[in-house]
Amino acid sequence: MTYKFKTSRQAEEILDRIDASENLSWPTLARLALSLSIRKGPLMEIELFTDSQGKELGRSTITGEMDALYKCLIELQEGRFLPEEEYFPTYVKAHLDRGARLLEQEKKYARDLVVHLAHLERSI
Repeated sequence: MTYKFKTSRQAEEILDRIDASENLSWPTLARLALSLSIRKGPLMEIELFTDSQGKELGRSTITGEMDALYKCLIELQEGRFLPEEEYFPTYVKAHLDRGARLLEQEKKYARDLVVHLAHLERSI
């Protein structure tokens, strides 16, 4: 069972930029990105295959005590049961990579990213 993966290079760069400007920790940014991506809906098959040249993250850093909740939400979006080997790292990584791009888009429209996200459809 895998407990770590590397983000895509693009996701690492995006999250590093947001970290520098917003002073939010990587675990917080990872959870925000994951949540935005899950909120958007199911992944396209091509989104499951991104590079692994970014930052290495551990399962507990990303999902923490809410691992079962994240798994359930991803399964609901995908409309099927995900075996552990698919859920982590494949789907969590894909959602994190897509979510980083979504987070970057939201940041463009926000003076205060956290306040903006909190009001995005009354929270994520």
